[in-house]
Amino acid sequence: QVQLVESGGGLVQPGGSLRLSCAASGRTLSRDTRGWYRQALGKERELVASIDTSGSTNYADSVKGRFTISREYAKNTVYLQMNSLKPEDTAVYYCSLDGLYYNDGQEPVVFRSWGQGTQVTVSS
Repeated sequence: QVQLVESGGGLVQPGGSLRLSCAASGRTLSRDTRGWYRQALGKERELVASIDTSGSTNYADSVKGRFTISREYAKNTVYLQMNSLKPEDTAVYYCSLDGLYYNDGQEPVVFRSWGQGTQVTVSS
């Protein structure tokens, strides 16, 4: 239905910055919420930030004031700007898309798609 391709991970020193990108392609949607999740080794996947169709955002307490999620509608791309990175931010970051469209019978269909994940390592 929708394919997500991530880019931008890597190794950065504490206090540094990275920007992740997530480009979507495929079906045209009526509405969607885009998000970034992360999963550290041995831990559960957690929501980092999300942004809906109207541009409303939501952040985990641990990243408020340091991370910014944004979307570029023309490119169907979402970004996660990560500043003041800490070692505890080290994880695999996954982008997500919760989408809604109407099928041929005009029935609503909701679904979630995931990106392939990108590694972010914060270390000196």
